[in-house]
Amino acid sequence: MGRSKPGGSEGISCVGASVRRDIGYALYFAQLGDKHPAAKPLKGFGGAGVLEIVEDHDGNTYRAIYTLRLGEVVYVLHVFQKKAKRGSATPKHHLDMIRERLRHAEQMHKMRINQ
Repeated sequence: MGRSKPGGSEGISCVGASVRRDIGYALYFAQLGDKHPAAKPLKGFGGAGVLEIVEDHDGNTYRAIYTLRLGEVVYVLHVFQKKAKRGSATPKHHLDMIRERLRHAEQMHKMRINQ
């Protein structure tokens, strides 16, 4: 498929090497046009256009959010460590950041198409 785009200053570099490798491998599936078993649609984003990869490592949970909505490019929108010990819901401030980065990715993609 296409290239991956970084998701801001946090990005995948903020997590350990093992988690980076696992998330990177799942993103590689997306670049090839496939879906890794760890990837699932993120609730609240209207279907399978925005997906999350959930990885557990050393008692911690990490999430990477990406979109396939924009043609041949995989845009990584956010990578973070889930801090809450109860519940699986993504905290509102993370969802707000993902929405903002999705809007930015859509704008970047539109500019790229119009060049």
